[in-house]
Amino acid sequence: MNIQFYKYQGTGNDFVILDNRNGQYSELTTPQIRFICDRRFGIGADGLMQLNLLDGYDFEMKYYNADGTESSMCGNGGRCLVKFAKDMGIAKSSYHFRAIDGPHEASFADNGWVRLKMKDVSELDEDSGNCVVDTGSPHYVKIVNDVKLYNVFDEGKRIRYSKKYKEEGINVNFVQIEHGHIYVRTYERGVENETYSCGTGVTASALACARNRGFNHVEVQTLGGELAVEFQKDEKDHFSDIWLCGPATYVFKGEIKL
Repeated sequence: MNIQFYKYQGTGNDFVILDNRNGQYSELTTPQIRFICDRRFGIGADGLMQLNLLDGYDFEMKYYNADGTESSMCGNGGRCLVKFAKDMGIAKSSYHFRAIDGPHEASFADNGWVRLKMKDVSELDEDSGNCVVDTGSPHYVKIVNDVKLYNVFDEGKRIRYSKKYKEEGINVNFVQIEHGHIYVRTYERGVENETYSCGTGVTASALACARNRGFNHVEVQTLGGELAVEFQKDEKDHFSDIWLCGPATYVFKGEIKL
């Protein structure tokens, strides 16, 4: 099988995207997806997405982890798929698509960034003094003093494979609060390594840092670049109207034989 693919990245979080509107790639197997995402033997990516047709929506987002398993929501992936949809001729002032966690809205800002509406968050749980929150994917958020020097791989892997989270898995974010913004580094399940950026992780980190505070906009620095998270929050720390904002960039296209 010959597959025509497109490569996109959002703040260094990179994805292989397939235009699957006629269903020709729907039967890809877990080993095939794992091979495509392999950085030595395949194309190389943090995940693979399919742009599918779905009645009542502009498109459907189907997302797979680099290990070939179907994943929960990916924020940076969602932003990149919106940019891909536009590049494929789906021209809209605003987009309405469905992902595994439900419907999403998206649009383009004046600076070219993609604004992606995330699901509402009503619960921020505690675990050993750290925050656990589901922003479409489950996240563990730990505040640290010097995130740039932090051993994200070893500590993230330890938490992800701890007895409590081993079976379902969890993404682990390490966050440093700086003047006017936060710096986030993330160990991602499914990739089983640190990624340059994680959209749902950035969102979870911003909400965790906004608890008991009056602001509704957080600027975020990741290894791969800058993002922003906007939201509304009530007195019970219920978050709504959450928008993940950042760049989404076409890298290259090609063909690979499976």
